[in-house]
Amino acid sequence: MSARLYDVISFEWPVYRAGREAAFELLNLLAGSHVLDLGCGTGLNFAGLQRMVGPTGSITGVDASPQMLEQARRRADRSGWNNVTLVAADATALTGADLGETPFDAALSTYALSLMSPWQAALDSMIAHTRKGGVVAVVDMQRPVGRAAAWTPLAKLACRLGGSDIEAHPWTAMTPPLELLHSASVRGGHIQVRVGSVSS
Repeated sequence: MSARLYDVISFEWPVYRAGREAAFELLNLLAGSHVLDLGCGTGLNFAGLQRMVGPTGSITGVDASPQMLEQARRRADRSGWNNVTLVAADATALTGADLGETPFDAALSTYALSLMSPWQAALDSMIAHTRKGGVVAVVDMQRPVGRAAAWTPLAKLACRLGGSDIEAHPWTAMTPPLELLHSASVRGGHIQVRVGSVSS
């Protein structure tokens, strides 16, 4: 999928924006927080994160695609967000050299872990690079449930077009590593949101 067209053809506004907003509400970050956005893509999380962390906080976006990071940089520059750092790296093989040694207050991954193999390594990195007592959020997809199950073919098509594995369910591996897990389910259960705290 073209990075330039991603925001237009990714069903962001009619479908997937709702998952991001649910995650922001559960994260409820303090101003000045330093956040890791793993698999940041074109930077669709940046505006919501900026509303919380403000100019005294920071966002570090990681993505393996230089084309996606180019769009993320344009988004940050257009908005005047000088507190955004972008890192070109494989999220399944992150090191301290990629992110620095200072732990983040929070880590977030939206619709990205299901693109990765092995996604477990990326989730482990999110947790490892978040300070004790910090929060980790995962937003990802599954088959719709209940009455919304009728939309399953469309959901599977959207995931296939984006390269995601709709059966990955990466949020299931957040426990027991994380505590105080909060959850949300939106768009007929197609979108799952989990937020937990790193054990202190």
